[in-house]
Amino acid sequence: MSKYSNVAHYQDFTELENILALSNNTYDIEKIKKAYKYAEKAHGDQRRVSGIPYILHPTSVACIIAELGMDTDTICGALLHDVVEDTPITLDDVRKTFGADVAKLIDGVTKISKIPYSTREQQQAENIRKMLIAMAEDIRVIIIKLGDRLHNMRTMDCMPEQKRRDKSLENMQVFAPIAHRLGIKTIKDELEDRSLQYLDPIGYKEIEDALLLSEDGRDKFIESIKKQILDKTEDSIENVYISGRVKSINSIYRKTFMQGRTIDQIFDVFAVRVIVDTVPDCYNVLGVVHDIFKPIPNRFKDYISMPKPNMYQSLHTTVLDNNAIPFEVQIRTWNMHYTAEYGIAAHWKYKLGMGADKSGDDRLSENIQRVKKMILDQLETEDVTDIAKNIKNDFAENAVYIFTPKGDVFSLPQGSTPIDMAYLIHTQVGHRMVGAKVNGKIVSIDYKLRTGDICEIITQKEEHPNKAWIDICKTASAKSKIRQWYKHEKRDENIAEGKQMLEREFKRHGINLTEEEYEEFFRKMLLKKQYNTMDDFYASVGYGGIQLWKIMPRLKEEYQKAFASNIEDINVPQAPVKRSKATSGVVIEGADDVLVKFSNCCNPLPGDDIIGYITRGYGVSIHKRECSNVPKDISLCEEPERWITCYWEDEIGEAFRSTLQITATDRTGLLADVTIKLSNMHIFIHSLNSRELGNGKAVVTATIDVMGKNHLRGVISKLSDINGIEEIKRV
Repeated sequence: MSKYSNVAHYQDFTELENILALSNNTYDIEKIKKAYKYAEKAHGDQRRVSGIPYILHPTSVACIIAELGMDTDTICGALLHDVVEDTPITLDDVRKTFGADVAKLIDGVTKISKIPYSTREQQQAENIRKMLIAMAEDIRVIIIKLGDRLHNMRTMDCMPEQKRRDKSLENMQVFAPIAHRLGIKTIKDELEDRSLQYLDPIGYKEIEDALLLSEDGRDKFIESIKKQILDKTEDSIENVYISGRVKSINSIYRKTFMQGRTIDQIFDVFAVRVIVDTVPDCYNVLGVVHDIFKPIPNRFKDYISMPKPNMYQSLHTTVLDNNAIPFEVQIRTWNMHYTAEYGIAAHWKYKLGMGADKSGDDRLSENIQRVKKMILDQLETEDVTDIAKNIKNDFAENAVYIFTPKGDVFSLPQGSTPIDMAYLIHTQVGHRMVGAKVNGKIVSIDYKLRTGDICEIITQKEEHPNKAWIDICKTASAKSKIRQWYKHEKRDENIAEGKQMLEREFKRHGINLTEEEYEEFFRKMLLKKQYNTMDDFYASVGYGGIQLWKIMPRLKEEYQKAFASNIEDINVPQAPVKRSKATSGVVIEGADDVLVKFSNCCNPLPGDDIIGYITRGYGVSIHKRECSNVPKDISLCEEPERWITCYWEDEIGEAFRSTLQITATDRTGLLADVTIKLSNMHIFIHSLNSRELGNGKAVVTATIDVMGKNHLRGVISKLSDINGIEEIKRV
């Protein structure tokens, strides 16, 4: 019973013309026909993997874009989106024939197609930056890309299984969150459902079959509800339109398989949607619904007075009918409905003649500007892997709504802190922040804000943000503003600190360069990163724009290449005579063929600062530097000669065992959520158990395999997204 089973996989130009003819918008049909003929000639005899003529793909994408109500240039961009990448046609050719706007859209879409979503992000930094700039300049770029991705998912059956899964995972992690943030529900829901079908076909089929069994009963039930509401409203409220809807399969999946609930325990699987002409009519209908049916406590949400970040507005209430069957009622105006279905794309519908009021168009324009600002905030981040992470975080579906003492409402990503709130209010408020009160009580600055909190920021006269806040706050905007303050206000300190940090790392890795050699050694990096001088580079290290632990392996490799031929002339102090790599991935300075084991007291991981201890009969035991069993001053211990220098090899291909202690709100399905999240990340689990703490909290202890400290950071970050997680620490 797939709700998308009737969607045509391929649509030709005739179907596109029909969609345009039925639209209320005004289009330059001749320009669109010209774009189609141009694309048809360019693609020639090219065919898709399925054997279908290639031209049917761009026409199908154009149909999706037209159904969203986009303008002439966007439809032309959809028809031509592959000609530059897949045919001899150049961007200049397109610009001369169709104008600069269409060429810019195609250029942006082409760059997005080159974005990687794996470890290759580091090598493709410039592509990501260009993509962000293209999106910020014109949101239509990402709308075309969403249409392209959606049609690819509709025709994915002919692709190899692994490719289907890879593309589906990208949808869940990147494209669906972007569609959500832009408010394009029609694309978001279909992308998620089609992706779930490939990621967990068994779970998808179970939910699909359950919905199929209840289809006849559901239709009769919804018709009964519709009749009762219409009978009560026909004399008092004009133009009431009611329809039924089924929750998306992916949404049901998240609540069943990931929260341990059955479909019977989900109140909003089935719903009726009431659409009226005015906002007062919405509240009048709400009164009628609560008069006919019994409302369930704490299940009413007013998204009209407090819209979601993606502009979504509706009244939601869950009620019981006379047979105690729960269902949801959504109440909205027609303008709200267009925005709920098409999001930012509704901006073009309104501009091109959908007849929305001016305030609705203004609100959509404002949201486009907010999304653009969110994107531009990422460009201040100098590490590309942070950019990718920030985009996924800031476009996430979950949000919290926070009040100021004056009653203003702010929306922030889940997990945000008072620091994020301060910088969202104003940059100067963030810079001058010294503390915060939540609901009238002083809280720590790492307090996780919850929906409904009243947050008051305590400030001082002087500006002085704390650099440590960068690791505490959640939003990319706050992190960027803190870094920028340190970049401009503390340049001399940053240079000194950055130089000191670099020298310390070089010494630890056996790299020794003179002042003159530094310039030559870093020349390529300076050009690539657009630093004019070594002081600019030092300053970036000092304020956190560059993280040394990420670039040291590459620097060490470059150093060995550049100076391997005359290593004796470099005068590296105490250079080791031998370097032996054990199968563990650890290099022991001055020792060969030695047995290496990892201590259970601290379980070191690649990326940790480590030291070796020569045991009696068991080789070298590897400890973390900060392990409680390692003397703070080795020279003062009884046998200092038994402590030896060691470090991780640059490339480590094996997994290491690590134990995490997860503190969370005690609830049904917590252990299942942790298991599913780890399984989705392909993490091997050695053991997993939980225990109650007796105060409404629970502790889950997980022993898992990871590839190093950086990998573990990523695992912790994703586990932190689970509902109710309060703290995760390595033990």
